[in-house]
Amino acid sequence: MSATITTPTGPAVSAGPAPVPSPAQRRPSSRVKKRLEIALFVGPAVIVYLAFVLLPVGLAAVYSLFKWNGYGPLEDFNFPANYVRALTDPVFIDAIGHNMFIVVASLVVQGPIAIGVALLINRKLRGRTIFRVIIFIPYVLSEVIAGLSWRLLLQPNGPFDSFLASIGLGDLKQLWLADSDIVLWTLFAILTWKYVGFAIILFLAGLQGVPEELSEAAQIDGASWWQVQRHITIPLLGPTIRIWAFLSIIGSLQLFDMVWIVTGGGPANATTTMATYMVQYGFQRSQLGYGSAVAVILFLISLAIALVYQRYVLRRDLEGGLTQGVG
Repeated sequence: MSATITTPTGPAVSAGPAPVPSPAQRRPSSRVKKRLEIALFVGPAVIVYLAFVLLPVGLAAVYSLFKWNGYGPLEDFNFPANYVRALTDPVFIDAIGHNMFIVVASLVVQGPIAIGVALLINRKLRGRTIFRVIIFIPYVLSEVIAGLSWRLLLQPNGPFDSFLASIGLGDLKQLWLADSDIVLWTLFAILTWKYVGFAIILFLAGLQGVPEELSEAAQIDGASWWQVQRHITIPLLGPTIRIWAFLSIIGSLQLFDMVWIVTGGGPANATTTMATYMVQYGFQRSQLGYGSAVAVILFLISLAIALVYQRYVLRRDLEGGLTQGVG
């Protein structure tokens, strides 16, 4: 577009096309707009994260430095007494061991079960949708409902013992929740029933990303179904397996609700975890300073394991998911 200028002494003169802003001149406004959009979408999540994650962690770290019962000002500074007490308490050391047992058992038992079931129901079978729903039901049940149900089922001479007797296995009856030698295994069986459905659904989702052409080509070359799963399907399922393992490890370290509902950490601290120990001392015994120290130890253990796992196990997956700008 050209602009026309009329002079007092002569005809109108064209001033030529109007100047157009260069990309460099438009860039600052576009950058500001982009930053405002990012702040609008990310801001609420950042506020929630700061308020409900970082702030409680920071407060717990401060409280752990004092001998404090939750009332009154923080005056009795006793660092590092709370940490020394926790790390020298045999009950807390056993609680760490119980968490580690559940971590290892979950990876060794739940993982293969979930992969096997996922491979089975991923095939074209009649009624596989119903199987998926049935398998996933325990996971969506409330922990309170599931825990109380198992607590009632496993009572001495309760429904589970009656079932064993009805099928001729009455000799297998045990004090499932009262015998300190087997209660941890009983608890792990309940946890497997509750959470293995999540792993199965996660693996089924991962299997949808495995190209069928590879399996078909291998079968044409004479590979059996097991050989196809072992050499093609499971390796391609690796990223999903590693993500599930990470979630399982962190969940096992922070395990609280099912243990608290089913056994309460008993009998004789046989199923105490770090989280139940923290609640027992921090809230039930009104030792908030000591309970906060336990919470900090739990946080540091979880953080260290998460960082090591990300550094040495998830590194390849994370690097593969990143893209870098060109130019």
